[in-house]
Amino acid sequence: MSATEKIALGSILTGIVVLALKALAWWMTGSVALLSDALESTVNVATAVAALIAIRIAAKPADRGHPYGHHKAEFFSAVLEGVMIIVAALLILREAWHGFQNPGMLDAPLEGLLVNGAASILNGLWCWVLISRGRKLKSPALVADGHHLLSDVISSIGVIAGVGLAVITGWAVLDPALAALVALNILWSGWKVMASSLSGLMDEAVSEDTLADIRATISDTATGAIEAHDLRTRHAGPRTFIDFHLVVEGGTTVDAAHDICDRIEQALKQKLPGALITIHVEPEHKAKHSGVVVI
Repeated sequence: MSATEKIALGSILTGIVVLALKALAWWMTGSVALLSDALESTVNVATAVAALIAIRIAAKPADRGHPYGHHKAEFFSAVLEGVMIIVAALLILREAWHGFQNPGMLDAPLEGLLVNGAASILNGLWCWVLISRGRKLKSPALVADGHHLLSDVISSIGVIAGVGLAVITGWAVLDPALAALVALNILWSGWKVMASSLSGLMDEAVSEDTLADIRATISDTATGAIEAHDLRTRHAGPRTFIDFHLVVEGGTTVDAAHDICDRIEQALKQKLPGALITIHVEPEHKAKHSGVVVI
């Protein structure tokens, strides 16, 4: 099992524990706001399972039917997570509406808030693991899951503070009001997750900093060539795709041109491990006098 799969499995186990704690907090208090927190955790568990499945699919090697690999499976998982977050938000809004219609004081609020606080601390620690490790492993599914948990932690802190205020002031209407605010926050989180994942599905280019590194690497290692033009990049999960045209002098032999390409590919793969690189060699009359000029 890969490191990414182990983390995804850890998300499922952590999500189940957090869900159990938040459900217990809701059962102890009857709070609509704490129920909204628990409902979001059900999404956490479901999306963690989806992320694990997507990561395992993405790890499969290229085959005849998928010659470029299965890396985009992680983006589909992240989009699914965004959809499920939005569904959870709508369910919470429904519960908040019922709470507005029938507001009531809470049972055992202190004990319930302590249990919910313990769940939030656990969520916060795991959120940090997901985002930091997901970025290192270049896993969109893990990063998306981490950002979702981050919004969950922030909303949980607000819920705990707000429910405490409702108990102190005796304003029962604060409980469903907080639930509605949680739902709006979750909706925004779901939209951000979906937007970032859809850009990956649309073959978004690498960042400007990464592109600058690629151009500099080609310029530094393409000795013997004239220029490189029509440079294109895209990324799919942890995999980066790079292709460009390399112009060489007309008298360059096939072996010599091949050596130049090998040198460039090796340097690029040191910068971007696992990158898939395609180089189209052209004679000097194909030069466009633009792009990367070899020095």
